[in-house]
Amino acid sequence: MNLLRHPNLLDQLAASHALGTLRAGARRRFEQMARDNPGVRARALYWQETLAALTELQPAHVPGPNVWKRIENQLPSRLPAANAPAPRAAAGPADDLLARLRRSLGLWRGAAFAGALATVVAVVVGIRLDGEADRRGAALALASQNLAQATREKQTLSAQLQTTPQIEYVAVLSNDQAAPAVLVTFDPVRRSLTLKRVGSGFQETADQSLELWALPPGGSPQSLGVMGTNAPLSRLTAAEAQVAPVPQLAISLEPKGGAPAGGGPTGPILFKGALLKTTL
Repeated sequence: MNLLRHPNLLDQLAASHALGTLRAGARRRFEQMARDNPGVRARALYWQETLAALTELQPAHVPGPNVWKRIENQLPSRLPAANAPAPRAAAGPADDLLARLRRSLGLWRGAAFAGALATVVAVVVGIRLDGEADRRGAALALASQNLAQATREKQTLSAQLQTTPQIEYVAVLSNDQAAPAVLVTFDPVRRSLTLKRVGSGFQETADQSLELWALPPGGSPQSLGVMGTNAPLSRLTAAEAQVAPVPQLAISLEPKGGAPAGGGPTGPILFKGALLKTTL
C-alpha cells in the first residue's frame, strides 16, 4: 500500500509511532516503510519532533498533603516486597517514604505524561482531519458550482445558436437605376429565405403581388414564392438545392397571388441581383 496516496492514514501511523502506541508487527512494518521511502520517513520525523516539543507544555504541579497521604497508604500494597530496600538504621519513617516515592515517581510521571500526550495527539490529528475534510468539501462545492455555471452557459449558448440565423447566401436586388430595393438572405439550416425591403422600394396595389424567382443558368425562371403585400419583411421556405446553384435572383410584378403555377413571370421584372455565398 502506498501511504503517500493516503496522507491522513500516514499522519495517524506516524503519530502513533512517535507516541509509542503502534505495536508489534504494525510498528515493524511502518519502520520498514520509513527506511525504504523518504516521504514516509519525513512524516515520521515530523511527528517525533512535534510530540517531543509538547513535553515543554506539561506544567509542574505540587501535590497537596492529602495526595501524599493516600500514596503512603496505598504504596505498601502496590510495591512487591522483593523490591523494597533494606531499611537503614539511621533512617526514619519519612526517609523510608521518600525513598519509595522516588522509586515510583518515574512511573507515575511517565503514565501521566503518556495520557496527556495521547490526548494532545488525538486533538491535533482530529483538527488536521477536520481541516482536510473542510478543504475537500469546499473544493467539491466550488467544482459543483462551476459545473452548474458551465451547464447554464452551454444551455444559453445552445438556445442562442438555435435562434440565430445561419446566413450562407445573400443578394441585393436593385432596379434598372441600380438602386437597391430588396435584401435577400438564405438560411439553409432553417430552409428560410428572408426578404427585406430597403430604400423607398416599390408599393404594389391591392390587386398586385411581388414574386421572387431563381434564375438558373441556361434554364427557365423558377418561382421561390410571393412576398407579402407591402410588408417590410417577408419569409419564404426553400430548399438549399433550389438556391445553391442559382447565380441570380429576380422579383417580378404579378397579379394578386403570383403567376400561374408551372409558368414563368407574367409581369415586368422590377428588381434583379446576384446571389452570393457568404461562406467558403
